[in-house]
Amino acid sequence: MQLDLNLLTALDALLEEGSVTDAAARLHVSAPAMSRTLSRIRRATGDEILVRTGRTMTPTTRALALRATVHELVQQARTVLSPDTEVDLTALERTFILKWHDALAAAAGPHLLRSLRAEAPGVRLRFLAEASTDAHDPRRGDIDLEAGAGAPSSSEIRHEVVGHDRLVLALRPTHPLCDGASGGEEGGDGPLGLEEYVTAEHITVSRRGRLRDPMDDVLEARGLSRRVVAAAPTAATALQLVRHDDLVVAVPRLTSRPLLDGLGLCVRPLPLPMPDVPVHLAWHQRYDNDPAHMWLRRHARAALHHACAATDEVTPRLSGRGGS
Repeated sequence: MQLDLNLLTALDALLEEGSVTDAAARLHVSAPAMSRTLSRIRRATGDEILVRTGRTMTPTTRALALRATVHELVQQARTVLSPDTEVDLTALERTFILKWHDALAAAAGPHLLRSLRAEAPGVRLRFLAEASTDAHDPRRGDIDLEAGAGAPSSSEIRHEVVGHDRLVLALRPTHPLCDGASGGEEGGDGPLGLEEYVTAEHITVSRRGRLRDPMDDVLEARGLSRRVVAAAPTAATALQLVRHDDLVVAVPRLTSRPLLDGLGLCVRPLPLPMPDVPVHLAWHQRYDNDPAHMWLRRHARAALHHACAATDEVTPRLSGRGGS
């Protein structure tokens, strides 16, 4: 037998109102239409449900037994079919998985974790390192949020730019090219000369171990080349190498600030203009209307924007595009 679940709504109204006319008014249908629906309910249940006693309708014993169950089923159906727009943060128990660039995790992670746990103590975060292979794929539901410089290529992945950063050169204070800059501030006489830059020994940051990056293309267009002596998988590793030797590495200025300041490295502008580095926040479309995920995205957006919103007044920006 094929069930018409619309009958549950009508039965709930009839049992609540105890009147065909009042139930019809409640559901915005005519009294004759409600009478026909009651007939269908009687056939489906094999029970009269409501019987006339004088001028009123009285529920049968079966109807009285069904009343609470029918009402609960209707309420559950309304919950299932209604937009889920609220989440009880105090009761939320959920682990979110974040695949973020290491500099972004270091710069924005503490702010994000603190703000999330202030509202939802039961929430936990798993920060995953960017890997050279796609071992974790947001299309499989493995990742809740990604953050990095690259825009996703799949149409299933939503993304937005939440800020911009810019590349600077990091050196140890005793490096001959540091030229008086210290404490993580950009100093010296401005950008290095190209000759100084290309004769220095460089590190690239590449999780795949590549010894070449976009700066090499810029230099090559000018007939120049530099000496890259090592590739580090993360900015944190590269800065540790720079700290102990006369090496130069380009890192995002604002999101690397905690590392630069903590290691006491000096910073100088790049010798050539380079595009700003966009910060993308990305997630699978399945999470678009998930209230808890929407809450997570709001806090992640704020944390990343805060990490990218710091200003440096020592040296003007080299990029022609403004940051945020």
